[in-house]
Amino acid sequence: MKTVLLPAGCGRRDLLSRRALLTAAAGLVAAPALLRSAPADAAAPELGPSTQTFQRVRLGAFEVTSLLDASAMIDGPWPIVGEDRPAGEVEALMQANLLPAKRFRPGFSPTLVNTGRELVLFDTGNGANGFVPPPAGGWLVKSLAAAGYTPEQVDVVVLTHAHPDHIGGLLSGGQPTFPKARYVIGATEFDFWKSDRPLAAPKESNEYGSAVMFRSHVLPLAERMSFLAADGEVVPGIRAVAAHGHTPGHLAFHVESEGKRLLVWGDCAHHEVASLARPDWHALFDQDKQAGAATRRRIYDMAATDRVAVAAYHTSFPSLGYVERRGEGYRWLPVTYQLAL
Repeated sequence: MKTVLLPAGCGRRDLLSRRALLTAAAGLVAAPALLRSAPADAAAPELGPSTQTFQRVRLGAFEVTSLLDASAMIDGPWPIVGEDRPAGEVEALMQANLLPAKRFRPGFSPTLVNTGRELVLFDTGNGANGFVPPPAGGWLVKSLAAAGYTPEQVDVVVLTHAHPDHIGGLLSGGQPTFPKARYVIGATEFDFWKSDRPLAAPKESNEYGSAVMFRSHVLPLAERMSFLAADGEVVPGIRAVAAHGHTPGHLAFHVESEGKRLLVWGDCAHHEVASLARPDWHALFDQDKQAGAATRRRIYDMAATDRVAVAAYHTSFPSLGYVERRGEGYRWLPVTYQLAL
C-alpha cells in the first residue's frame, strides 16, 4: 500500500473534506444543463416604486419636516420654465443634466416647523381642487399623519402666496383643515387677490382660477388671518422676505434657531436645474416676468452667499437643499446628511 504524505498542518479529516469539495465541484461542472434548467423562484410579486411622504431634520432647537402633497409626472419643464426660449434649448439643458427632455416630476412640498412652542405650516398643498388633485395630489393630511401629526395640532398656517397648489388644502369637505390654526399671508398678496382685477382675466387662465379659489378658500378665513409686510415676524425665529414677481405679494421666509438658518422660498424655483441654471428665463406662472427673474437672482445669490439650507417647494422631494454659484447661474445641491448633525 502506497504511503500518502500529508502536508504539514493537514490532518486526514482535512484531506477528506477537500476531496469531498473537489468531487462536488466536479459534479457541478459535469451537469451545467441541470443548473440551467432549475426553475427561478418567482413567488414574490413586483411591488412598484416606493414613495417617501415626509422627511424630518433638525435646525438648531427647531424640527423641520418636509411633507409630500403630490407626485405626478407632467410635461415640461418647458414652458413652465423658459417659456421665452425655444423648447429645444430647455430640452438640451435637461439632457445635459441626464434628465428626460420633455417630462418632469415637480415637488409639491409644504414645510412644517416645530419651534417647541408652536407648530407652523408653510403652504397647504393642492387639496381636492388644486393643480394636482387626488389621487395624484392632495396628500397633505395623510403625509402629516405619517409624520406623526394631526391637523388639529397645527398652530399657524403661513401662505407664501395664493396659487391653488398652495391654498387648496386650507379646506377639507368645505371645512377648515386646520381648525385651531391662525393664518398668515402677505398684505400685498391678500389685497391683490381680493380685488376684482384677477377676475377680469380670461376664465381659462391661472390668474382667474387662483382668484376663484382665493374667494372660496382664503376669504372665509380672513377673520383669523394676520397680514405681513416684508421682514414681518410670524413667530419668534421666523420672518418674511420680499420675493414678489411670481405673484404681486409672494413672500419667502427666514427660519432661524441657535444660529442655524433655513430659507423657505415658496415658488422661487419651478425646477431644480432649469430655474437655477437660467434664472433669467421666464417662468410661465410668474405674473411679472421681469420681477420674477430679478427675485430669483437675488434669492439665489443670498442663499449661495449665506450658505443657508433651503426648503424649495417645487424641487424634487424632499425639496431640501443648498444653492451654489455655477458660471452665470446657480446649482441646486440636495441635502444629504448636513442637517442630521
